[in-house]
Amino acid sequence: MTAAAPVESVMFYWRPGCGFCAHLHRELGKLDVPLEMHNIWEDPAAAAFVRSVANGNETVPTVVVGDTSMVNPTPAQIMAALADCAPHLVPEGYEPPQPGPLSRMINRLLDR
Repeated sequence: MTAAAPVESVMFYWRPGCGFCAHLHRELGKLDVPLEMHNIWEDPAAAAFVRSVANGNETVPTVVVGDTSMVNPTPAQIMAALADCAPHLVPEGYEPPQPGPLSRMINRLLDR
């Protein structure tokens, strides 16, 4: 059995004009997360991959961290996946966002 190759970047599937892609790209850039960009409009294999993990749709951004594929994830979800499989890519001192007052109140009401 061979060991999985170490994760050295996040696979980021996007398309031009996608505001969600631009926002996520900007947020990950602020965290210095290394990205391998794949434009699904220029790369048919990338588009096929996205369809394979997004129920046949070309929903972007789609992100892959190690063996985990995520469709339209938050930066926090990506950082959690990195912490699990590639902690060396998590910036030193990174702290996950904490729930705000409204979320804390809802969690208390739902007894979470």
